[in-house]
Amino acid sequence: MRYQISLFVLSLGLGACSEQVADTADQSSTPVAPVVTATDRMVTYTEAREPCTHYTENRLPLFGDVHVHTNFSFDAAANAIGATPVDANRFAKGEAIPFWPLGEDGKPGGTYQIDRPLDFLAVTDHGEFLGERRVCREPGSPSYDTPFCQQTRADQRTGMVLLGQVITTETPERIAEICGEDGEVCLEYARNPWQKMAEAAEAAYDKSEACEFTSFVAYEYTGTPQTSNYHRNVIFRNGNVPDLPVSYIDAPYDTALWAGLDAACDEAAGCDYLTIPHNSNLANGRMAPYMRLEPTLENRRKYAETRQDREPIMEIFQHKGGSECINGLTSILAEPDELCDVEGVRWMGQEESYATRDFSTGQLVMGQQTEVTQECADGEVGGNGMLGAGCVHPTDFHRSGLLVGLAEEQEIGINPVKLGAIASTDTHAATPGAAREDDWRGHVSVEATPAERLQPGLLTSGIDGNPGGLAGVWAVENSRDAIFEAMKRREVFGTSGPRIVPRFFAGWGYPADACSRADLVDIGYAQGVPMGGDLSAAGEAKPTFIASALRDSGDGSAPLQKLELIKGWVDADGKMHSSVTTIAGGDNDATVAADGSRKGGGHESLCAVYTDEAFDASVPSYYYVRAVENPTWRWHMYDCQRLPEAERPAACSDGSYPSTVQEMAWTSPVWYKP
Repeated sequence: MRYQISLFVLSLGLGACSEQVADTADQSSTPVAPVVTATDRMVTYTEAREPCTHYTENRLPLFGDVHVHTNFSFDAAANAIGATPVDANRFAKGEAIPFWPLGEDGKPGGTYQIDRPLDFLAVTDHGEFLGERRVCREPGSPSYDTPFCQQTRADQRTGMVLLGQVITTETPERIAEICGEDGEVCLEYARNPWQKMAEAAEAAYDKSEACEFTSFVAYEYTGTPQTSNYHRNVIFRNGNVPDLPVSYIDAPYDTALWAGLDAACDEAAGCDYLTIPHNSNLANGRMAPYMRLEPTLENRRKYAETRQDREPIMEIFQHKGGSECINGLTSILAEPDELCDVEGVRWMGQEESYATRDFSTGQLVMGQQTEVTQECADGEVGGNGMLGAGCVHPTDFHRSGLLVGLAEEQEIGINPVKLGAIASTDTHAATPGAAREDDWRGHVSVEATPAERLQPGLLTSGIDGNPGGLAGVWAVENSRDAIFEAMKRREVFGTSGPRIVPRFFAGWGYPADACSRADLVDIGYAQGVPMGGDLSAAGEAKPTFIASALRDSGDGSAPLQKLELIKGWVDADGKMHSSVTTIAGGDNDATVAADGSRKGGGHESLCAVYTDEAFDASVPSYYYVRAVENPTWRWHMYDCQRLPEAERPAACSDGSYPSTVQEMAWTSPVWYKP
């Protein structure tokens, strides 16, 4: 049953967690939550639906994916297999869909199926080029026979590059040759695919009392100015959505996007939205506040207010690597953290090779350019992050970006980088949630076989990529409104793939025995705030935290190794600091043998009550929890074993890529403001 583990967690409140292995085998007797009328619920409904049978004020942990592409995207591998938004929803619900390898007839000859259904999904095909692709592919359209459209149909890569050039500038314009001087041809031709995207979400959404699956209408806003990442996923609360997506071409910076969505969204009809920045690790400083704004005090305060309302969370992990942290930033005083390097794609101070692109041919010249990765100078914005180059800014990463927000709040009174954390896959193959290391089949073009995946590829694909992660929310039920509200209040978490269930509360005096109490969750809410919340004034107390995690119960998952509390603070001199403290479990004897088998100890669950004795009530700070698994094989080691030994590339044995990975989960922070 889909909610079995969720209800198990709630019934125990994770209260039996400890540093000892817990018995989680008998979950079958968990009582089902009683049906409650809609008026009794801690959720505001904005659409007609049945109240969910599975409802609890103590929240359900739900897993989903909010970054997924299908053949409606101009750059998607799903074009090769013909996978649509309907297929992506089917896959998320546990159905098998056609998949690689392609047969001689060019049609998919295989199938792919997720190991366990997801609870929720947002298909986020690119809002850019919906009309351009249709007008160039549909015989009889006004632009079908233009030279540009003929070129786009030459092959998938050529079409992707020709269109992609539009969004690499800070002043994008629609292509007059195919869209007309006013762009109206492409805008009109975008209506049908956008409508189909919305229809697919509506058809998949379970509005019955069973609430088995929630599907959001969504899209990706895709700007790559100077080939830096400036992408955001736009998630709508319900089926009341604008007539067309507001794209990067329409609004080439964040405040213009929010203003455009505000204008297009009929608030009276119930339209509401939020935006989620993603793979900021490749942003070259462009995720910093106030892009394209004169930084007056009034503008800074208005920006911070709007961003807190419209952009409450960010993507901390995905197919293109981790965005939690990077070692070596001179602006942050902190000890090195080796887990920052897990699935990293940028390393400070190291000479890295990167690809250059010939836009006239669409070809990449791999690894023939090198550059030492450096921190952006004050006021500098870099470029080529999507190719693995350019400077690194503190806001490119979650941990340091949160510190930038604390420092800015000291000046203007409002935090413009107050972001919770989720994760997703960024699959371009219509396979949401396909994040298992031992059964990954590729997310983007030229990843259809083990041999292809084991080679360096475009951007962070091939062996430099990874299967991506999952979004987690603590919601009172599995409905659009409940999940959307959880995202708005930042009561969300992300994982690097496994379904680890973390929980985090902060207060001023939790009982020391909270982890052994059945009412742990009640205590957490009643005496403090959950992940995503704000600590009230300190008085004379020091903050106390309840942190817990339950391991993924699925086949092949690893035990938990440790829980870590990450703290960030800005001292009286304005200097930014962060620290990592193990609060439960710890480094152990867990190892991975040459054949992939695992040995050593670990934990089914972990829980700790921890007080920050070094707390200074006069300085702003934040805290979040990271739950870490024992080491397991990295995905490429499984692919190496699928090839005959003579066909395995050097990366299978030369140590150029780590053979193991430590999967993890991250909670959203809790913030303290003096």
